[in-house]
Amino acid sequence: MENMLLLVPVFGIVGLIYMFVLRNWVVKQDSGSEKMTKLAAYIKEGALAFLNAEYRILAIFVVVAGALLGIVSSIVETTHWFIVVAFVIGAVFSAVAGNIGMRIATDSNVRTTQAARTSLPQALKVSFRGGTVMGLGVAGLAVFGLGILFIILTNWFITGEDTFYNEMTVVLEALAGFSLGAESIALFARVGGGIYTKAADVGADLV
Repeated sequence: MENMLLLVPVFGIVGLIYMFVLRNWVVKQDSGSEKMTKLAAYIKEGALAFLNAEYRILAIFVVVAGALLGIVSSIVETTHWFIVVAFVIGAVFSAVAGNIGMRIATDSNVRTTQAARTSLPQALKVSFRGGTVMGLGVAGLAVFGLGILFIILTNWFITGEDTFYNEMTVVLEALAGFSLGAESIALFARVGGGIYTKAADVGADLV
């Protein structure tokens, strides 16, 4: 059973490796004319600047929420302080996934446009693989993070069959902290990203 659990983070690593393979393939595609490349660079620069500014604000949220979880863990008997660590790890993994997605989205957009000028099937291939990079990044980081945490926590907390239920409750609550951290960053990034893109649309209309 323990050997089977070790396969979980391994699958996550395999997904991340394949993600980097696809990412390298996408960025090697033709980015089009000098004007297209220049515009794509401006878009990427603006998108990453927004993302970095958003993450700086979300870092404050992570600190505050982590402190509140620490207080809860000191009050609730079945909640261990490790839930704070898991929460922060989940938030970091989610932020990394968002950064990967933003980079590949801005890289693949211009290459899809260039591919569409000569071949629609090639444009579909570029865009699909660009989207796959984001999907594998999210899934790979989630599987790897949850797998590693579950292995560490079960080896740390599970001591015997008599107390298995209570100890497993502590483990699962800590894993819930990982999910909470990841979901919190994803939620705020989604809302903030929607506002950013709408502002860009309105700005383009005004210009």
